[in-house]
Amino acid sequence: MADSNLTHIAAPEGVAPGVGYSHVVMGTGRFVAISGQVALDEQGDVVGAGDAAAQARQVFANLQRCLAAAGATFDDVVKFTFYLTDIRHLPAVREARDAYVNASRPPASSAVQVTSLVRPELLLEIEAFAVI
Repeated sequence: MADSNLTHIAAPEGVAPGVGYSHVVMGTGRFVAISGQVALDEQGDVVGAGDAAAQARQVFANLQRCLAAAGATFDDVVKFTFYLTDIRHLPAVREARDAYVNASRPPASSAVQVTSLVRPELLLEIEAFAVI
């Protein structure tokens, strides 16, 4: 889908601009929810144990596969939620995200530090919402 069905508002009046995300993304079409993805390969093995950058790259590759299964791309994503066991991993997540997302029209996003994820080796989980 062309990004033309989405409207990005980086900073609504009276709201400070976000760094690397849009405050509001609106669209028309079919809603797609992608469950939180973690750094597991096809066999269910952890990729990049202890390495946030490697895990982030695997997570975005998994998100890309899930979006494709729905007939979507990263251009269709309206919202990411990042769950991090340490908020200091956020730069690695953003770097991996920027390899997939148009930085001039980034999705809305939230980042939350959590105490743990489903497996102790996992450092991050990312869910996505798209409109196609």
